Amino acid sequence: MTTTPVKKASGDAAVPPAPADQVTFTIDDIEVAVPKGTLVIRAAEQIGIQIPRFCDHPLLAPAGACRQCLVEVSAPDREGNVRPMPKPQASCTLEATPGMVVKTQRTSHVADKAQHGIMELLLVNHPLDCPVCDKGGECPLQNQAMSNGRATSRFVDVKRTFPKPISVSTAILLDRERCILCQRCTRFSREIAGDVFIDLQKRGAAQQIGRFDEAVLDFAPPAGQEPGDRPVGLALEDESGQPFASYFSGNTVQICPVGALTGSAYRFRSRPFDLVSTPSVAEHDACGSAIRVDHRRGVVLRRLAGDDPVVNEEWITDKDRFAFSWQSAPDRLTHPLVRDREVSADGTVTRGELRSASWAEALEIAGDALARARDAGGVGVLPGGRLTVEDAYAYAKFARVVLRTNDVDHRARAHSAEEADFLAHAVAGSGVGVTFTELEHAPAVLLVGLEAEEEAGVTFLRLRKGALQHGLRVFSVAPFASRGLERAQGTLLPAAPGTEAEWLDGIASGDRIRTLAEASTGDDPLAAASDALREPGAVVLVGERLAAVPGAYSAVLRAVDATGARLAWVPRRAGERGGVEVGTLPGLLPGGRPVADVAARADVAAVWGLDDDGLPAAPGRDTDEILDALSVGHLRGLVAGGLELDDLPDPVHARRALEAADVVVSLEVRRSAVTGLADVVLPVAPPVEKAGTFWNWEGRVRPFRAALDSTAMADHRVLDALADAAGVPLGTATPEAVAAELGRLGSWEGARVAPPEAVSTDLPAVEPGTAVLASWRLLLDDARGQDGERYLAGTAKRPVARMSATTAAAVDVFDGESVRISTDRGDVVLPVVVTDMVDHVVWLPQRSAGSQVHATLGARPGDVVRLAAADAAADARTVGGEDA
Repeated sequence: MTTTPVKKASGDAAVPPAPADQVTFTIDDIEVAVPKGTLVIRAAEQIGIQIPRFCDHPLLAPAGACRQCLVEVSAPDREGNVRPMPKPQASCTLEATPGMVVKTQRTSHVADKAQHGIMELLLVNHPLDCPVCDKGGECPLQNQAMSNGRATSRFVDVKRTFPKPISVSTAILLDRERCILCQRCTRFSREIAGDVFIDLQKRGAAQQIGRFDEAVLDFAPPAGQEPGDRPVGLALEDESGQPFASYFSGNTVQICPVGALTGSAYRFRSRPFDLVSTPSVAEHDACGSAIRVDHRRGVVLRRLAGDDPVVNEEWITDKDRFAFSWQSAPDRLTHPLVRDREVSADGTVTRGELRSASWAEALEIAGDALARARDAGGVGVLPGGRLTVEDAYAYAKFARVVLRTNDVDHRARAHSAEEADFLAHAVAGSGVGVTFTELEHAPAVLLVGLEAEEEAGVTFLRLRKGALQHGLRVFSVAPFASRGLERAQGTLLPAAPGTEAEWLDGIASGDRIRTLAEASTGDDPLAAASDALREPGAVVLVGERLAAVPGAYSAVLRAVDATGARLAWVPRRAGERGGVEVGTLPGLLPGGRPVADVAARADVAAVWGLDDDGLPAAPGRDTDEILDALSVGHLRGLVAGGLELDDLPDPVHARRALEAADVVVSLEVRRSAVTGLADVVLPVAPPVEKAGTFWNWEGRVRPFRAALDSTAMADHRVLDALADAAGVPLGTATPEAVAAELGRLGSWEGARVAPPEAVSTDLPAVEPGTAVLASWRLLLDDARGQDGERYLAGTAKRPVARMSATTAAAVDVFDGESVRISTDRGDVVLPVVVTDMVDHVVWLPQRSAGSQVHATLGARPGDVVRLAAADAAADARTVGGEDA
């Protein structure tokens, strides 16, 4: 919005009329022109007039709840006479009209007196406990009580009190007597997140914000309801049964203008004026959300959402807000560790225990061991997908220059050669593609292999905003409609795992294929999606999980070519896009340069100071192939950075591969399964202690600086020292040095890798008592990035097994009962939630407590698993044992 001050005419000169889409009115004797529909409070802001307010928020719909922004208003009547309105008006709900005259508290005694009165009313029951309130020092009520309130209070009675605090959730606490009923929290929950689990309760003096629990809020059940029943029209629960279950609940704490809502982890831990604030970027997903890190005496106490209109606006997920204690966990590595190996006379190698070592000793041992392993058979590099751009670049360069190999892959998850070709063809070196703003204003978005709320939380918020405000139509190829898809008013294209390519080809061809469900309802979601994606500006968002579906990436490219839709790849981890751009893939060099291209290698060699033939020419092994090669001795060593074995499709095989290696060097923040198998462990700095850059899924570069002073070194600096120990200069000692090299390299402008070829596979046969496995990671699960945050853990979704009524009936289980999902590797027992979804499919959370799909089942989505009622399976094993 642009507000233009208009100078008043002098003498007989006429004031030029405002454009048709603007209105001209006066605020405090200043004539301004603003676009139609502009609120008075916004127009005042633009010319530097601050009107006090509590309920108003630029990203929420006007409410006029607190009445603190009252102004005196006069407006022309039908005859054109400017007449004052009988009472002061709320400027946060009042749109400017032609000829309107507004007087704020600066020029109007009426407005000033009205604001004083409202402030006095708000403070009647509000406790004056500012010294102990978490909001004290950054409280709008505190500030405006001084600037727009009375000097003394006329209230001498006893203030209203309530038991405190109320646990709205394990992460959010409510002090009800502080609430001023601004409704920011309820409006955010309803308008932005779509989680209507908090709302106004009762009326009059007893009105409060609270969770839907009449036992807490002393609700009397309506006539005909038993005590304990939730009020009709108010109660909303998700499958966990917890009130106010939301991935975005922490935002209500930040926008609360008083201390009514507080975070459990931060409550009573500090005062705002004791904190040092540092802008940063969230490290938990690929959205690149702006955050603010608040710390005191070297300890991070809280994180808040940053104000970044082009990315996350003013919202972040609870994981980005609360999950930071992992960076200072008790198992944090503070010094290098080395493992001594003894070789007996018969050649038997005995692995000793890890012991502390100096940096000089650890680097010397690691450098010598890696050089021997490189010469004996080769060394692979698995840097993981959570690295900054600088760190990922150092791993990519270390692999090529020091280890002389292209055996490097950051994909610590299910992956494929088809995905690698897709990334090289459509993603690497493409710069900024689809942006959040374009996504929000797109006519249609198709999600394939992506559950936005779970895997890219801020992306989900923009999709929902687009659906509610701009008519965006969201389609999702998935086995069932998730709650996130429903809140985005989306349409499901019901696909069993492995059939995604068929749906995409149907969209590309525009075939009007009718499923059984469509025949009964008359709906045709395939036709609707095909037509919608042909509208200008439509977008296809592809998730990393599509790598587990043969032929899916080639089908995506066919669908995009046929419809003209734009394409964006949305990985789950923060460092994945940066890894693609800087070359931590076996077939790519920095800037999207194909390894097999002679000119591309010459470009990189020139910048790196190598001969034209100084870089390996053959594409390297991917993660699975590196582990396979280690397990049989074709590779002799491994460099791992931030690698979690349980994230891999087969953690058992990965462990065996590391045990078989001659040397494993691990760069890690905390002790892990990999450091337990490593020969040399080199501690590195977590994001809060280093400067760096994330490359978000848009292609937008997101730099941040270190929030805490630390002696810990970033991965790129450790790798630079390790290269020096091996006798090869790397040149990645500082972020500035890395940035300079990346600037000289630039993006590849030559021929790109050819698109992946179409792959056709037969779907597995589903026999009685079996089902196809569907799975993805939940936002809050058993990941180590959430370790130590017990309050946040209490808001995680309860792991369940989802299946259709037909699938459940086939194995004689009912909603709420337990089902055993098993493979030859192991089994998982979970409660069943009967869901409207594709038959003969069972969905499990991929890595939640009690549901470790890779580690326990050794299975991937698309595999066939066995189903049985938990009790029946136990009885069968018992009978078998007795018969034996």
